[in-house]
Amino acid sequence: MVVDADLSLAESKIGDSPSGKAISFDILNEEKRRMEIEKADIVISLLPPTLHFLVAKDCLSFRKNLLTASYVDEQIKSLEKEIEKSGLLFLCEAGLDPGIDHMSAKKMLDEIFESGGKVYSFLSHCGGLVAPESDDNPWHYKISWNPRNVVMAGKNGATYKENNSITKLDYKEIFGAERLVTIPGYEMMAWYPNRDSIPYATLYELENCKTFIRTTLRHPDFIKGWRTIIELGLTNEEKCIETEGKTVAEFFNEIFEKTPYKTTAQFETVNKGNDIIEQLNFLGLKDDKTRINKGLCSAADVLQFLLESRLALLPQDKDLVVMMHELEFTKDERRFKRTATMLVTGENNRETAMAKTVGLPLGICTKLILNGTLKTTGLQVPVLKEIYEPVLIELENNGICFIEKEEQL
Repeated sequence: MVVDADLSLAESKIGDSPSGKAISFDILNEEKRRMEIEKADIVISLLPPTLHFLVAKDCLSFRKNLLTASYVDEQIKSLEKEIEKSGLLFLCEAGLDPGIDHMSAKKMLDEIFESGGKVYSFLSHCGGLVAPESDDNPWHYKISWNPRNVVMAGKNGATYKENNSITKLDYKEIFGAERLVTIPGYEMMAWYPNRDSIPYATLYELENCKTFIRTTLRHPDFIKGWRTIIELGLTNEEKCIETEGKTVAEFFNEIFEKTPYKTTAQFETVNKGNDIIEQLNFLGLKDDKTRINKGLCSAADVLQFLLESRLALLPQDKDLVVMMHELEFTKDERRFKRTATMLVTGENNRETAMAKTVGLPLGICTKLILNGTLKTTGLQVPVLKEIYEPVLIELENNGICFIEKEEQL
């Protein structure tokens, strides 16, 4: 059974399958939600993260295993003892990132540990990007996942460990430096630190690792442009802009009035020859025809509107998911570097690499639970061998695989 607020969308996911049924209801309708969860054999929640807790409590009530692709938050964490006591499995972070990153990284780490190696540097990169053949804009990016998350990325800062020092960056600092990595089989990309990496060092048994960083990948031009987006206040969430009847160009004029530039013309003069002019023009810097008409909005709301309309995947477009782990370790008094790289290209704007790499791990885990192969219980993320081993094998059978390389340093 597939449930969505939009029945037609749920029906499109079912297609012609005789095994599926599409229904629609408001997830906040407690009676309906509990009724459907009670009838289910197992529950996969792809809701916004803040709503998982509602589903989780119902799953506990009706003794249903639960899977999500979202991070374990404090609300879900508060249920840990109840989940363990019930003998259920609540498997979270089982999509792409988090998900495949955990499984593939832990496989590499366990192999190194078992051979007597000691890891001293760990970097894990992942990005949902646009395939080269569909890269036709100055941002070198198209949206293949939740656009609001693109707008809000990095707002909570980032924490990581580098050279035995804990580093904490605020929002502007995350995008303030150019950090580059060459992806084997692809090209050089930029990365920024992703959320709080530190808890995952413990999860991966790397508490004594000198460097531990989880990152998000983007094209270098995107990082440079996004730095200006932040400086202009375009990710501000205060609802203070009336957009009814206002054109995109007028919106940008209003934004510049609140900055030292004061006008669009002055901004263009100061940044003449800078890529940011082309990037903002692509978003509608001088668009005096398109009216926003969304009532009282924040700058972030308007930015999301512009990204959704200007950076959307067209029907023929393909997205690209890139993941790479960089592990440096010592063994027998020698130093080594091992990398693992995954590149997955989508088919079109519906059958995307993002959908495949988020959905397949969840589907495979669900099958393993239902057929009795996976017997693990409790609140888990997929770092246990009994989880990651069969999932990675089946992912490889579906074309989602890593190319590993090892060299002595």
